[in-house]
Amino acid sequence: MRVAFFTTCVVDLFEPDVGVAAVQVLRAAGCDVSCPSGQTCCGQPAWNAGFAEDAAAVARGTLDALADDPADAVVVPAGSCATMVRVFWPELFEVVGDHGRAEKARRLGERLFELTEFVDQHRPALRADQHEVVAYHHSCHMLRELGLQEPPERLLDSIGCERAEWPADRRCCGFGGLFSFKLPETSIAMADDKLASLDGTDVTTIVGSDTSCLLHLRGRAEHEGRRVEVRHIALLLAAALDGHG
Repeated sequence: MRVAFFTTCVVDLFEPDVGVAAVQVLRAAGCDVSCPSGQTCCGQPAWNAGFAEDAAAVARGTLDALADDPADAVVVPAGSCATMVRVFWPELFEVVGDHGRAEKARRLGERLFELTEFVDQHRPALRADQHEVVAYHHSCHMLRELGLQEPPERLLDSIGCERAEWPADRRCCGFGGLFSFKLPETSIAMADDKLASLDGTDVTTIVGSDTSCLLHLRGRAEHEGRRVEVRHIALLLAAALDGHG
């Protein structure tokens, strides 16, 4: 199967190891992976701020790069970016009157998958030896817009992780894109409250599927001196590959 990989700007700029790990997992699943040139941002920051024309200007190049690639599937290592493409791109391009690209976005959305959604269906050989007590963070867009809860949980179970009961697992981390810039005090309080709910547990690692959320939680955990790692699920899956290392 041919897969086009949408790196996302956050992974590309801040966590390139996540992109490398995701590609390793996809290749181990038997996929021929390409990374179409011309992709940049999905346009979500401008769209969330109400600047539809600016969002469309950014998204057009990425849409064309991904949609024109003849891959069988497009895979995204971020629930929020996958949501922007699958759910909001058609609306975005309709709003700005670009009906041709709105239809192009709809067709692209039919073959676009969030990483864990895809890997759960096309699994590589994985060792069940990742014996960590983890708390999985269900990011808002991925959970509420895409309805993806079970794929990452199943994958963590399959590699031997012990998923801790976390009453705040579905609670927003407070990042929320521009929300964290417009209301930083509220954003910080939300992250700190979410992290505090792990007090008294044996959790060693917070795991998620959205790098932006994880950067926010990691920053607050480090600021508060919490001894917990914050890692993208792609890193754990790559570490569990047969022959890894």
